Amino acid sequence: MAAFFTRIVLNFRALPILAIFIWSLFSESFVYAAQSDVDCLRGIQSSLKDPNGVLATWNFTNKSDGFICTFIGIDCWHPYENKVLNIRLGDMGLEGTFPLGVAGCSSMTGLDLSNNKIYGNIPNNISTIVKFLTSLDLSNNELSGEIPLDLAKCEYLNVLKLDNNQLTGQIPAQFALLSRMKTFSVSNNRLNGSVPSFSKNLSITAENYANNTGLCGDPLPACPGGGASKKTKLAPIVGAAVGFFFFFYWHLLLYAQGGWKEEGRRSSRQQMGKEYEGFQRHQGKIDLYFLGISAFTYNNYLAI
Repeated sequence: MAAFFTRIVLNFRALPILAIFIWSLFSESFVYAAQSDVDCLRGIQSSLKDPNGVLATWNFTNKSDGFICTFIGIDCWHPYENKVLNIRLGDMGLEGTFPLGVAGCSSMTGLDLSNNKIYGNIPNNISTIVKFLTSLDLSNNELSGEIPLDLAKCEYLNVLKLDNNQLTGQIPAQFALLSRMKTFSVSNNRLNGSVPSFSKNLSITAENYANNTGLCGDPLPACPGGGASKKTKLAPIVGAAVGFFFFFYWHLLLYAQGGWKEEGRRSSRQQMGKEYEGFQRHQGKIDLYFLGISAFTYNNYLAI
């Protein structure tokens, strides 16, 4: 019994140590996450030209909890926690390529870089950079190149604005799989091809695709050649006609064969031999039909 109580006492003494160990794990994770978000904003500040001095107001010498939450254009999950929720830097006069440093803000759900001078391509691996975004606004910039297919992997997107850029190529059809999408706009670009077949629950009008002369498909005019071509539609008809011809010809020869046999019974042996030779010639063509119908051409038909 004494040994039993001794084990209980030792276990209770171990609880504070266990609690401290668990707390240290979480605190290290928290510190790492907070530092990652700080580095994220440092990266944005250093990668973009800032002629209006907006980002220059971001002071990283302050080390207090939640200090980045006071920065212009930054929303945090909690005012005393250095964890970025949204980055709102629209219409700030910023210049440069897409800031890859935003990947450090791993819990960010909204990114607005609209109405700036962001140029170059949208990163091909953008889903790994901003994987949890619900809103992405890159409108009114100078972005070029194609819309990356990888963007369709940002499955939480509710808002995607890419209008008023210089984007080319097609809109990925996989965008139609973004079931949470509520707002989508790619107007005033240089896009072409068929537009995605979004759910009917998403209200997208022609204005969302305006001034892309190469786009087509609902709600825009139908794409040329959208249906089956005349050649494709005609093929089954031609095939059926050819099949009927051979079916009729085959039965006609079988009927002729029966007639020749009956006539042979009433004629002399010599006459029957001549008619049988005629049948043999036709029989060879029947064999051609069965053995190589795919090779039977119009010239073969004329030879009959």
